[in-house]
Amino acid sequence: EVQLVESGGGLVQAGGSLRLPCVASGISFDDYAIGWFRQAPGKEREGVGCIDTDDGSSYYADSMKGRFTISSDNAKNTVYLQMNSLRPEDTAVYYCAALRILFIDRWSEGEKYDYWGQGTQVTVSS
Repeated sequence: EVQLVESGGGLVQAGGSLRLPCVASGISFDDYAIGWFRQAPGKEREGVGCIDTDDGSSYYADSMKGRFTISSDNAKNTVYLQMNSLRPEDTAVYYCAALRILFIDRWSEGEKYDYWGQGTQVTVSS
């Protein structure tokens, strides 16, 4: 059984930081990349970024570059989303998802992902 479990969400003041872990089980990081998405109330799901856990390369939405960083600890089957300089508009439910590495160039397309976590709420107060 494949499971992706996010955690680390919560309430943070604007300008603060959070790190969200995504623990994966039932998949191999040799075969799957891990992406992060977010969805705010009343808005469409938005791609945050993705990491090829096999070679460590990472990809980001333009609006996230410089503030958000994705890393992985393959020994722990865990991918992290480090979020700095948080803004109220970053408030959303954040999801991690697994993408077959052959689709890495289409990382921002949510429909290409095979597995999703349950999400974790991030709220940024002004």
